[in-house]
Amino acid sequence: MDIRRRPPRPPPRGTTDHDRSSSSVDRRSPSPTPRASDALPLPLYLTNAVFFTLFFSVAYYLLHRWRDKIRNSTPLHVVTLSEIAAIVSLIASFIYLLGFFGIDFVQSFISRASHDTWDLDDPQHHRNFLIDDDPRRTPRIAVSPTPPTPPKLANPEPIISTLSSEEDEEIVKLVVDGTIPSYSLESKLGDCKRAASIRREALQRMTGRSLQGLPLEGLDYESILGQCCEMPVGYVQIPVGIAGPLLLDGFEYSVPMATTEGCLVASTNRGCKAIYASGGATSILLRDAMTRAPVVRFASAKRASELKFFLEDPDNFETLGVVFNRSSRFARLQGIHCSMAGKNLYMRFSCSTGDAMGMNMVSKGVQNVLDFLQDDFPDMDVIGISGNFCSDKKPAAVNWIEGRGKSVVCEATIKEEVVKKVLKTNVAALVELNMLKNLAGSAIAGALGGYNAHASNIVSAIFIATGQDPAQNVESSNCITMLEPVNDGKDLHASVSMPSIEVGTVGGGTQLASQSACLNLIGVKGANKESPGSNSRLLATIVAGAVLAGELSVLSAIASGQLVNSHMKYNRSSKDVTKVAS
Repeated sequence: MDIRRRPPRPPPRGTTDHDRSSSSVDRRSPSPTPRASDALPLPLYLTNAVFFTLFFSVAYYLLHRWRDKIRNSTPLHVVTLSEIAAIVSLIASFIYLLGFFGIDFVQSFISRASHDTWDLDDPQHHRNFLIDDDPRRTPRIAVSPTPPTPPKLANPEPIISTLSSEEDEEIVKLVVDGTIPSYSLESKLGDCKRAASIRREALQRMTGRSLQGLPLEGLDYESILGQCCEMPVGYVQIPVGIAGPLLLDGFEYSVPMATTEGCLVASTNRGCKAIYASGGATSILLRDAMTRAPVVRFASAKRASELKFFLEDPDNFETLGVVFNRSSRFARLQGIHCSMAGKNLYMRFSCSTGDAMGMNMVSKGVQNVLDFLQDDFPDMDVIGISGNFCSDKKPAAVNWIEGRGKSVVCEATIKEEVVKKVLKTNVAALVELNMLKNLAGSAIAGALGGYNAHASNIVSAIFIATGQDPAQNVESSNCITMLEPVNDGKDLHASVSMPSIEVGTVGGGTQLASQSACLNLIGVKGANKESPGSNSRLLATIVAGAVLAGELSVLSAIASGQLVNSHMKYNRSSKDVTKVAS
């Protein structure tokens, strides 16, 4: 039975239009009377019944005969005429049933496979289709999938060209047709701003979408080349608000926060006010060490353990430190913590990095040590410079327990009258809410380092404003907030413990003009030449102090039932932002 539809045969000569019409109806519409099958001159359902009965009858007969032969020790190959007829009938009925049911079943998989591997680029495939060859069933059509088309804008914004010369117009055309790669414009033109403008225009033409609301002017594109961003077409505007003054360790700080969330700066500012009115907060830096953990493999776990013991032996630490510290005049190896998984060894190096956040610095030091170890462990196979035991930009218990970057604790005692007048709540309500929300609630949620109300809010806002890596907000927001009544329950002792704040005041986005200005506002711009590392450590304590202020304020809003009202008032707008921008 041929499943693919053959081209229609021309009608025989003498056939009338009425006959052809009847033939067409006969082929495509169900008939009111049973049709004869091709195998027997009987209706189809009777033919199927005959062959079903024949198949099972002769199968039973043959099995019964073979059982008797086995009992009587008669050779099975000795057959009678009736047994030969039964075998022939069995084969014939099997062939009929296979042809009627089996081929159609197999063809369904073939058509499905051809549907999955359809070549959308071949127009002939779009015209081909498979249908059932049985004229007594409704034809099934396998239609080729069509590629999705991007949605059309109801009122698309007009594309406004910013090109200044015909030469730029020609370059845009070369970028659009692929002659000039977009990523090579800076090197070919030698003008970063011009390259961004041409790339922007080419992008608009290729996508048909306007970038009118994305600013181009006002950014020093030379400063981001090879350091901050590739293939720029503009920059995003994020408003910067100021919370404070934050009275921390006897000094006042104005905290810059870049955010688009209404109420965040105002809430943090209220927390700063409560801390200031209560005499200020105190911070303690527990540890300052960036980490990197390569993964290496050996032929056996025993061999991997030998390197583990070698690295953790105090007698070898001085030699390893000398090798590691060659990477930078600020890098100082502090420790190596190893962990094994079968024959794989993970080595977590910790080191101080001065005022830099230090990821590149520690990576270079680790590479120096790996090269040094190859002499004594030539069978060591370095799988990767980072094995995720570091752990960078991912929630990880190792950062929560061991710390990464700066480990800071910040505390303050908020007076009873301040709790009532500034925070608009009472000590007992705050303590109870913190226990049920930040501690018990987070435990029920299975939180990892998230025993706080919204530390990530403040950390992210300060990170963006000061040029930190926003992705490291993941581990930098690890925080446990503690609220306890003191002085016979009249005052409130509040603290935040943050074991893995990863910040720097040099490198990366800190050298951009806007971010540098925010660092300068705090007083931690650049490197501290007199005491290397002190600027980045101070920034970490300010982050913790701002988190403490934010925790106090948002918990008070929740305890007093004002959280929703505040957000409805300050975090909603009826203005058309697109019209305001234009």
